Amino acid sequence: MFMRVWMLLLLGGLSLAHPFPAQTAQTQGGRWGLLSPQGLERQLADKDFVLINTHIPYEGEIPGTDLFIPFDLIAKASNLPKDKNAEIVVYCRSGRMSALSAQALVRLGYTNVRELKGGFEAWKAAGFALLIKPR
Repeated sequence: MFMRVWMLLLLGGLSLAHPFPAQTAQTQGGRWGLLSPQGLERQLADKDFVLINTHIPYEGEIPGTDLFIPFDLIAKASNLPKDKNAEIVVYCRSGRMSALSAQALVRLGYTNVRELKGGFEAWKAAGFALLIKPR
């Protein structure tokens, strides 16, 4: 009985150490995490990741956005982090372009990629601000 309890505690602890959130998406060569608007909002308070807007054309941005890289150019972008373990969060308007971007980043060897589930439409629907800057 003691051994069963010990194994359950060990396995439970290992699941907490997993680098990806409960929801993930997968492609050949890897997977990436899906992040809720509320989860992103919490992380922005103590930001230690690169936030990339991949939507084209420009329709706004989440406060704290670091880079604008069109989804179809992300695999060739020179301004991506050099560290393949860097935490990267991508988003677009609805999630379609950011899913393609996350897939490309995983194929490039990035290991800590997450996508804002539902894009900035979900962000706005959750009551968070979207900035519109003149371009």
